[in-house]
Amino acid sequence: MAFLVFYITHPDEATARRVAAHLVQERLAACANVFPITSAFWWRGAVQHEGEWVSIVKTRLDLEEKLEAEIHKMHPYEVPCIMRWEARANADYEAWIVAETTGG
Repeated sequence: MAFLVFYITHPDEATARRVAAHLVQERLAACANVFPITSAFWWRGAVQHEGEWVSIVKTRLDLEEKLEAEIHKMHPYEVPCIMRWEARANADYEAWIVAETTGG
């Protein structure tokens, strides 16, 4: 069974933790990892170099649209980075994702 891994950038640790905790609390995600990164990107005609935070969030395939909509509601960026890809893991972990996103 496949599941989705979301990669989301945030302006600071507090935002990343708040978004991650909310997604898990609402059972839109089974878990989220949060860590710091350094980013280089074009924004409004100039290259920016910024410290950011990333959350990696795991969820069921059928929650893709709900999870993205919830991120957009909470995210402070004008253009948030919300990437996702399908992944596979050991059967026990995949079953855990399903269980935790359907009410435990």
